[in-house]
Amino acid sequence: MGSKWRKAKNALSCLQLPGELEDDSPGQSSLSAGRLSGSVLLSPAAGSSGYSMSKTPTPSSSGLLLPKQSSKSSKSTCTICLNTMKPGNGHAIFTAECSHSFHFHCITSNVKHGNQICPICRAKWKELPFQGPSDLLHGRARMNAVTWGADDDLMTVLRRQSTARADGSRRLPSFFHAPEPDVFDDDELVDHQHEITEKESLNEHVTDSHSLGAIEVKTHPEVSAVPRSASHNNFTILIHLKAPTGQRYDSGGNDPNLPPVSQSSRAPVDLVTVLDASGSMSGTKLALLKRAMGFVIQHLGPSDRLSVIAFSSIARRLFPLRRMTDTGRLEALQAVNSLISNGGTNIAEGLKKGVRVMTDRKWKNPVGSIILLSDGQDTYNVSSIGQDRSQSNYPSLLPDSINRSDGTGLQVPVHAFGFGADHDSALMHSISERSGGTFSFIEAESVIQDAFAQCIGGLLSVVVQELQVRVECVHQALHLGSIKAGSYKTSVSPYARLGFIDVGDLYAEEERNFLVTIDIPVDESCNEMPLLKVRCFYRDPITKESVNFEEADVLKIQRPEKTGDFVVSMEVHRQRNRLRAAEAMAEARAAAERGDLAGAVSVLECCRKALSETISAQTGDQLCIALDAELKEMQERMSNRRVYESSGRAYVLSGLSSHSSQRATSRGNSAETTSFSYQTPFMADMVTRSQTMFFGSPSSRPSLRQARSFTARPQPR
Repeated sequence: MGSKWRKAKNALSCLQLPGELEDDSPGQSSLSAGRLSGSVLLSPAAGSSGYSMSKTPTPSSSGLLLPKQSSKSSKSTCTICLNTMKPGNGHAIFTAECSHSFHFHCITSNVKHGNQICPICRAKWKELPFQGPSDLLHGRARMNAVTWGADDDLMTVLRRQSTARADGSRRLPSFFHAPEPDVFDDDELVDHQHEITEKESLNEHVTDSHSLGAIEVKTHPEVSAVPRSASHNNFTILIHLKAPTGQRYDSGGNDPNLPPVSQSSRAPVDLVTVLDASGSMSGTKLALLKRAMGFVIQHLGPSDRLSVIAFSSIARRLFPLRRMTDTGRLEALQAVNSLISNGGTNIAEGLKKGVRVMTDRKWKNPVGSIILLSDGQDTYNVSSIGQDRSQSNYPSLLPDSINRSDGTGLQVPVHAFGFGADHDSALMHSISERSGGTFSFIEAESVIQDAFAQCIGGLLSVVVQELQVRVECVHQALHLGSIKAGSYKTSVSPYARLGFIDVGDLYAEEERNFLVTIDIPVDESCNEMPLLKVRCFYRDPITKESVNFEEADVLKIQRPEKTGDFVVSMEVHRQRNRLRAAEAMAEARAAAERGDLAGAVSVLECCRKALSETISAQTGDQLCIALDAELKEMQERMSNRRVYESSGRAYVLSGLSSHSSQRATSRGNSAETTSFSYQTPFMADMVTRSQTMFFGSPSSRPSLRQARSFTARPQPR
């Protein structure tokens, strides 16, 4: 089966976008937008070793290119499943009017999903093979006239079983149209053997919790000393967390040119993708989405599970929650290939169905997440289109089962992707914010694969779950003031001696920075004052064991009789700048929604001026420079109402999502000077894989900027 998956990858590698065609390719200049239907085959349609193919690309109905196969290979091999076609093996063979042959069960599946043309020569068929459930039982084949509705694509469910073995000793189960179950409890059993192997491996090599890689905790006081005779109100303390380093993985689909990675010590993922298949997704958009999903499928491992939901006017589960074994990947690719754009945009219905897959499943992998992508406005459920978005019914569109705003929802974040200029960024941001996910703005269509790659690079590297940070005052005279933690829920005990921050999941090497304030009183009795003690409680996603980690040292400051000039902590100063910029973005966005774009631009300008006067800016701090560039970009996108509506709102909301959660999001076009300072090494590595494995010329498209590290102390000029 591994060889079949490699053949599928080779077939995928032959795909090109219309804009990437060679000028001298015969007949390519006549390709028009009207031919971009988005029905390109992502399932294996081209061979690899042992299959001869010409160098002349063949245009598909989606505008992508598929290689021509020789007549010899097409007659001896089914170009859909890549298995040999041999009479007498118990498989019916269908020969079309164009003389190309396929396994009957393979071609009927394509026809049922709206493909009415030959996958090899693209000839339009006058008669189509059709296979109904009753025919499956009796081995009969029927021919239907070309009356199959192309708009029925969301009403079909692909249920391909395991592919037959190469020796043909086992019959290949057939495709058939199965109705959706009332309860989505038909998910495939999780890989328990993988869990046992992981635990045994860890037990063999681990003797204490520190060997597993505990969370790194550091605290930084605003200044290192406060005179005994002086008080200091709103004294700021930075709590810095860094997740342990995870081991990289091998999904079985890595590019041979990239460095090898290991298979061990990664938490398996349950991923549900909720994809917009409305009429506005036609053409290149849908083709790019299919290719991006191909990348995701390729990089999921055999212990990960994937489900695919598609929505337009209605929503349909195209693919149940199944493990991404070699067979599972091939079936998932076929399901994605069945997408055809038509109808309206019912985001809420698609999201509800995706959430049902998560809530109804019998089995659970340690990590669960939903990816939601749409390029339009929900015209079925949103009541305030064109009105004040603050008065909309957005919150009601998120199912209560994953709504974390009241602290009762499941730990299933929705990572939302707004595609193009016409999507409802306020809705997508609201969904992601309330579920604990992120919102990304894909302005340039060609970076959709990079955006998905960055997201799954995080999901496939979760090393900490259910993290809660406890902050405790040590000195009896101290009390907590504020806890600034962005979108993370915080709470303080009645006497303000204890504070809590609910962080949730952390990706490998991901960092979090929180600012806590206390009031330092006058104290003539000591030379040194203990301030805070930090403790972390979390769950290891691999062993499922609870971990209680306490910072080794209590944070203290000196209390001398007199002090000279204060030594300001640069770490604290930089995080103050980050929070200041995030607050300015939120204030500017509120002004813009009121219609006061001039006021919004003024807010951002004032913040830029304040940042330029800080010590960080004067020492050339890279974070400060990146924040200034980001604020400037937002100013330009608020220059007028048209620009703000088309891209400004989405750009600002994606920035707010990133800063409030301290997690990387994709924004706009990579040629811009946006900062991806929250991007982890795993995310950066996956983006590199996406760009390296891009099917076509990597240099011909924009790409996500690489991560920049802002952790080191800046050097004076």
